[in-house]
Amino acid sequence: MAAAGGEASTESVSDELFQNFYTEVKQIEKRDSVLTSKQQIDRLLRPGSSYFNLNPFEVLQIDPEATSDELKKRFRALSILVHPDKNQGDPERAQKAFEAVDKAYKLLLEPEQRKRALDVIHAGQEYVEHNVKEKRKQLKKDGKPLDVEEDDPEVFKQAVYKQTMKLFAELEIKRKEREAKDMHERKRAREEEIEAAEKAKRDREWQKNFEETRDGRVDSWRTFQAKGKKSKEKKNRSFLKPPKVKMEQRE
Repeated sequence: MAAAGGEASTESVSDELFQNFYTEVKQIEKRDSVLTSKQQIDRLLRPGSSYFNLNPFEVLQIDPEATSDELKKRFRALSILVHPDKNQGDPERAQKAFEAVDKAYKLLLEPEQRKRALDVIHAGQEYVEHNVKEKRKQLKKDGKPLDVEEDDPEVFKQAVYKQTMKLFAELEIKRKEREAKDMHERKRAREEEIEAAEKAKRDREWQKNFEETRDGRVDSWRTFQAKGKKSKEKKNRSFLKPPKVKMEQRE
């Protein structure tokens, strides 16, 4: 009974951590929201940003459950902060950072795209929660204390963050693979189309040339036949010509 009670207690702690996850994220976002223009640009262009920035909520530093008005306000504030006009000392990097913010905002404006992003985040959370439960089951089976490292709120948050980033990255890799495959298929189809068009052109040119030279070929054949006939007649006349008679000499 004690073990069961301990398990229920630790599971309730996990649920509480799970529920408080975004509250902690909000606090971090509130702290980071005061970053300077340069710091925001550095954040958006840090090494690995091509994958970090796949999470639009991470780019905008906003709660996934934020309202449309909150989303709009956050975009406006962040876009002004990293806009090239405000960062004339580093316009190229500012432009890239602004494009990342703009892309994330536009993606979240589309209901279907926003739902997909939320699904990825929820999947990451569920994975970590499931992993925590599996660890506790194994600890219980081994007769050990049911404490796990994810009991620490910071560790739990980081685990969810890493898993979410991993899922976003996997989806992006699959998307690129599909895109490359589609491009290859389109290229192959185009090459086949060009080859078929060239073959049809060659066939038409051959047919045209055949038609244009047909009369000449017929005339040549007739001439050849006529010459052959005359040669045969001449040969026949030679064959039928009587032999010459030699005159006898008189003494």
